[in-house]
Amino acid sequence: MRERGRGGGAWMGMVWSLLFWSMIARMMVRVTRTVGQQEEELSGGLRVGFYRHSCPAAESIVNSVGCDGSILIENGPQSERNAFGHQGVGGFEVIQQAKLRLEATCPGTVSCADIVALAARDAVSLANGPKYEVPTGRRDGHVSNLSLAGDMPDVGDPIELLKSKFSSRGLSDRDLVLLSAAHTIGTTACFFMMDRLYNFFPGGGSDPSIQPGFLPELRARCPKNGDVNTRIPIDEGSEQIFDKQILQNIRHGFAVLQSDAKLNDDPVTRGVMDSYIGFLAPIFGRSFEADFVQAIVKMGQIGVRTGSSGEIRRVCSSFN
Repeated sequence: MRERGRGGGAWMGMVWSLLFWSMIARMMVRVTRTVGQQEEELSGGLRVGFYRHSCPAAESIVNSVGCDGSILIENGPQSERNAFGHQGVGGFEVIQQAKLRLEATCPGTVSCADIVALAARDAVSLANGPKYEVPTGRRDGHVSNLSLAGDMPDVGDPIELLKSKFSSRGLSDRDLVLLSAAHTIGTTACFFMMDRLYNFFPGGGSDPSIQPGFLPELRARCPKNGDVNTRIPIDEGSEQIFDKQILQNIRHGFAVLQSDAKLNDDPVTRGVMDSYIGFLAPIFGRSFEADFVQAIVKMGQIGVRTGSSGEIRRVCSSFN
């Protein structure tokens, strides 16, 4: 696996999960803006440059250690971070380290939710992805409960349920494809794969959508009685580079996650993928990078707490 600078492995290990669960954590328009436009307030009370005066070093501090932050809370077995869908989510220690440095520089100013948003942005950039500005001004929530994770897309969800979960948050079918493509970076654990590889049907067997030549490779990496905590790349051959190769893999039966493979089951989501990787896409297709940025900016407006709502946590893993 290729390393990309100091701390690259830690960033790569957490970025896809940060992006994926950030829809539930209320976790981001192109970079070319004028100074006046940078102060423009966006929906939800967020704006680029929110900490320009109160904590000018905020973004550089987060970058150096390289949503409402509910997944960060440690408050026993019912905390959101213990949900099945969050198993394997990493990078908590990076967020905590950034918070320590920010509290030393600008105490009580930068929320944990904004740290997560900034860290995800930096990780995408570190993986040669698009560089974009993050509207900030989020405040941290007061609730972290296992039940909150029920709204999160699950690896076993059928395509209609995936579309419904995204739609309920104001996200389109195109957003579903683009945000699923965040799986271009990172790894997953074998325990998310076992049913797909060995118990897809009541009597056993594997998911028939897996390309026949790919199935033995997946089974070799995740043997039936092996360690379910073993991690495998989600975007084989490109797992540390942000690109659209994962869409090619999905379309041709090389999806690792079942939820990614389900994008092939719907003509609309298939069409969205083809708009980025189809035969005429290099000439007439849309920009995957620009559309991804728009989708994640849009996601960043979901259910945010701003103004006097919520709090600024002193420690990201506990309420004040």
